Amino acid sequence: MKIFNRYIIDACAGKHASSKKALEKLIKSLRNFNGHNHNDLLVTFPNADYVGGDRYVFDVKGNHFRVVCIIIFFDGLAFVRFAGTHAEYDKINASKI
Repeated sequence: MKIFNRYIIDACAGKHASSKKALEKLIKSLRNFNGHNHNDLLVTFPNADYVGGDRYVFDVKGNHFRVVCIIIFFDGLAFVRFAGTHAEYDKINASKI
């Protein structure tokens, strides 16, 4: 997949240094993902949650951090919409961000 809005991941890693390695692992896994649908995504990312509007929430580093991406399977695109702590995630509406 092609990843857009990488700066959101970088900002989270800059703010929370302990997340950097785990966030990089997620981005690498997303780049290498070549699935075609929701079921394929869940094989690679079994803890990903679909929250509507083509958005998926990924738990990172033992659920300490969350990443929300819009996934467009047909085009192989992932648009990062949010990256932050679990507490920060609780303050957003993941299906609309």
